[in-house]
Amino acid sequence: MMSDTSQSLDDEDDGYDRPSKSQVKREMLALTELGKQLIGLSPERLRQLPLAERLYEAIREAQRTTSREGLRRQTHFVGKLMRDAPADAIRQQLDTWQNGSREETAAMHRLENLRDRLLEDDAALTELLARHPQTDAQQLRTMIREARKEARANAELPQGHEPRRKHYRALFQALKALPSAASN
Repeated sequence: MMSDTSQSLDDEDDGYDRPSKSQVKREMLALTELGKQLIGLSPERLRQLPLAERLYEAIREAQRTTSREGLRRQTHFVGKLMRDAPADAIRQQLDTWQNGSREETAAMHRLENLRDRLLEDDAALTELLARHPQTDAQQLRTMIREARKEARANAELPQGHEPRRKHYRALFQALKALPSAASN
């Protein structure tokens, strides 16, 4: 029979001051999955991540491994090394590469809308030139005129033919080069 003091010591040892085995296993599997994503990246992208040299080399070794079992073992080794890596920072960077930053996406949408307004309405060009007086107005007018001609030609194309987008894209790139045009 146990005494009350030994019972109370045993109760303290059973406290939940550390993660459960299941939780630890889930975290390890998540790190291994993250490691698999890293193995699929190019060496240039890997260099942009905050990886220890040993982890980088383990990932590169996994990329060179051709046998199935060897790749499985190397992937688990990468997962083990991931325990010491800044996983949150890596996930954030991967998300940015995969989805683009929300700000960049919103800026691109604003530029696309501006380009569409310029193609539809001459007043939009007047507004743009008022906001950006340093812009080469003649060049911009020429680009808009060429993009409009291109759009008319594309509208007359038979079904199944690839539309031309050269001037349409060039106009977008010109708008992108304007300082703070995406905020308009």
